Amino acid sequence: MASTSVSKGQILSLYRSFLRTARQFRDYNIREYTKRRTVDGFRQNRGLTDPSSISAAFSEAKSQLDVAKRQAVVYSLYAPDIRSVMETDLKGKR
Repeated sequence: MASTSVSKGQILSLYRSFLRTARQFRDYNIREYTKRRTVDGFRQNRGLTDPSSISAAFSEAKSQLDVAKRQAVVYSLYAPDIRSVMETDLKGKR
């Protein structure tokens, strides 16, 4: 694989795409897991300095984004109509 330089803008765009994809999951647990995993994965790779390892991590993240997008579509087809307890509005109920 040819090592191409990945810009900071491309990395930030990929990060935002992951977070947008996470919002598409209707299930609270899956949505929050996807957000957490995104933040953890990008933090883990924050210290990479070698261009080839950055390129490899970027390619892996792009493939994981494609998987997440497909899963969001599949989950939307079979998502339950009820909301999680974590998503209920508890204002005024004490």
